[in-house]
Amino acid sequence: MLTTVVVAAVVLAVVFSRSGGGPGKGGEVFLQAAGKTGPEPFTQSTATQSSAPAVPASPATGSAPANAVRAVDGGAPGLYGGTRNISSCDVEGQIKALRAAPPKNTAFASVADVAPSRVPAYLRALTPVQLRMDTRVTNHGYRDGAATSYQAVLQAGTAVLVDGRGVPRVRCACGNPLTPPVAQQTTPKRTGDTWPSYRPSNVVVVTPAPQIINIFVIYDPDHGEWISRHRGDTGHHDHRTKPPVKPSPSVSVSTPTAPSSSSTCASGTPAPCPPTSTAPSSSPSTESPSTGTGTTEPESPGDTGTYSAPESSTT
Repeated sequence: MLTTVVVAAVVLAVVFSRSGGGPGKGGEVFLQAAGKTGPEPFTQSTATQSSAPAVPASPATGSAPANAVRAVDGGAPGLYGGTRNISSCDVEGQIKALRAAPPKNTAFASVADVAPSRVPAYLRALTPVQLRMDTRVTNHGYRDGAATSYQAVLQAGTAVLVDGRGVPRVRCACGNPLTPPVAQQTTPKRTGDTWPSYRPSNVVVVTPAPQIINIFVIYDPDHGEWISRHRGDTGHHDHRTKPPVKPSPSVSVSTPTAPSSSSTCASGTPAPCPPTSTAPSSSPSTESPSTGTGTTEPESPGDTGTYSAPESSTT
């Protein structure tokens, strides 16, 4: 149960600046606690599960730059959490809220890069999960009839909807659309919320899985079990699954930030820890997934997992 699957990742010297409105000023990154709505929400909260980790993280160690962020494959088993047969977000409630406010629906669609009439289908194609690591994103708020954007760190425990490649696309506590973070060249100033487990070196950026994910393998720390959740499903067809046996790709890296106890991850989340690595990789793995990993398939035209934003933040 405590097997850690290490995926190919790189240390990204990625820092962020705000653009287009939102909280803070240029060169700031806004920290958002899991259970708070936050500024400039698109809708009322549609999160049904939003639980911050109870145990603070161990102090980060190592010589990584202050603005270094680890990249994690969106299809990595255990990256996300959840409870079997329970959706972390009320997807239909999100659709209803946007449908009742056409200007917001249009602004949401502009960020998601879909037609306004396609927003319900877009949302139903996403998968509700909970973050298990503090995660950097571009958060898009709503102000004066248009979408704004600001760089944010979402706390572990935040309820989100992810696309077919495992990238967060909606923060359920506010209904805001999400896109990958923007790379800049200076260390940002942190504003917003605080939480005991926050460590800049433990923050991750989710990179798109190399293939569409059919089944997400998520971890339920409350019940100590692994769960298989189908892409686009709200938990109605969840079932228990075996823990990952073999990493895919087969990489084993020990990081200096690993806690001495097996019960707590570096980010403060319960074990097993989400897979991350600071070792560079020459290319994403294309091998078939091993037992317990997310089931994937090649991308095809019109697939619901093709709502991926440009990967500028991963280079």
